[in-house]
Amino acid sequence: MSKEVFVSETASERRIAIKEDGKLVEIYIEKPDQESLVGNIYKGKVENVIPGMQAAFVDIGYDINAFLPFSEISNPELLRDASTSEEEDEGKRKNGATLKEIQVELRTGQDILVQVIKEAFSGKGPRVTTNLAIPGHLVVLVPEADFVGISKKIWDKYEKRRLRKSIRNLIPKNVGVIARTEAEGKSDRLLKKDLDSLLKNWKALQSKADNLPSPALVHEDLETVSTVIRDLLTSDIDKVVFDSRKLYRRLQQHLQNISPSMVSRLELHKGKSPLFGKEGIDKEIEKSMRRRVWLKSGAYLIIEHTEAMVVIDVNSGRFVGKRAHEDNSLKINLEAARETARQLRLRDIGGLIVIDFIDMQRSGNKKRIFHELRRELRKDRAKVAVSPISDFGLLEMTRQRIRLSLLHTLSEECPTCHGIGRVASKDTVITRVDNWLRTYRKNNRDLRLKLIVHPSLEKYLNNSKKKVMRNFMWKNFVHIGIEGDEQIGPDEFRFISKKSGIDVTDQVSLD
Repeated sequence: MSKEVFVSETASERRIAIKEDGKLVEIYIEKPDQESLVGNIYKGKVENVIPGMQAAFVDIGYDINAFLPFSEISNPELLRDASTSEEEDEGKRKNGATLKEIQVELRTGQDILVQVIKEAFSGKGPRVTTNLAIPGHLVVLVPEADFVGISKKIWDKYEKRRLRKSIRNLIPKNVGVIARTEAEGKSDRLLKKDLDSLLKNWKALQSKADNLPSPALVHEDLETVSTVIRDLLTSDIDKVVFDSRKLYRRLQQHLQNISPSMVSRLELHKGKSPLFGKEGIDKEIEKSMRRRVWLKSGAYLIIEHTEAMVVIDVNSGRFVGKRAHEDNSLKINLEAARETARQLRLRDIGGLIVIDFIDMQRSGNKKRIFHELRRELRKDRAKVAVSPISDFGLLEMTRQRIRLSLLHTLSEECPTCHGIGRVASKDTVITRVDNWLRTYRKNNRDLRLKLIVHPSLEKYLNNSKKKVMRNFMWKNFVHIGIEGDEQIGPDEFRFISKKSGIDVTDQVSLD
């Protein structure tokens, strides 16, 4: 499988695109006014400890307090033995549950070092952990731990054994290290160089934390471009193309220190045409903003975002099969499973996801869809959990959410429909106008008003609803002049007093 990375810098943002076998599978966007918090380490102050929620809220200097689940606390000094009553133990044994509530030694006002693992989203604060990790290119340093972990993507047992032994000889006591995939085949000298740099950063971080009052940022992770390249630049990458000479040289110098063999895979785009336009990436990004995703067979997916989950519906569309219904459904669902896995990565969709596949009767076919989706999701760097297709034809899964999805990064809520994707019909707006007039005339003697609406509604009132407007005037004993204005929303209206010229709309509340 060929794998290519493209890095583009514009006046307002930086973008990283990843292609696999010529198909766009991931896109990362960094904007100066939307700096990522993930990976940052803070000296925070505990604001609330809520055992009933099994969580605490920590002030890290952000607009909203960070959320710290007790399950994200591993420091021995912050934990105490869990205990439950005999009745609770008995009830849990009957239900087959063995989990006990986590008891913590946290108090309000206490200072604590935490690291952001998930961005703030939808009014919720960032999610944090006390399990600190400082990633390098070859290894990840886990302070105040005592273990050596090896990436699961390193399959060779002899290489695993070599790495574990080498790292054990390099690290001090009470420090944990995880060897990343890129560490495979690297010499002890390069491993030591990467590890020494991380240990130096950790000592500087500790010193800074001791001398700063909380809340304070004590370690800022690399910018998005650097972190993505650090995490992605593995031996299976064929090339990395930049359209920024500055970024190209920076990464070139970085790689010369840690992985000289990768320098030859860097390229600088020199053409006059934009890099993303030339590679067809801009068109793919535009498509990723749409609800409907067409498949080669003529079938399509509908992707809907809700507050609690993302729902993906598989539809046969223009597909005309020549086989039996079950076989046609299987063919569409297999194609949909592959495209769904790609869209989840491309759009960076996280949280709970429900996929409504086309109904199939045979359990064997349902298992094929389940395994096909799982196989495609193995390419995803995010953690996923997938359940089999239910009797209702639904597949439930979760995907790790770290940052905002592509939809929320590239778009803003519509000021007219406020995120629902629909606006009130013309007749509904007319009903609101009727209700407003009745309420207004109860307390006001103004006999001449001007109604300002969107030009499409003005045309509708003058052409199709002349009789309705005459009834309004007779019923409320008021003269109304209608005026169109492009600046007003299609489901909005304003009333102006002709006598005083004052906008009187807000004198009446319809809520």
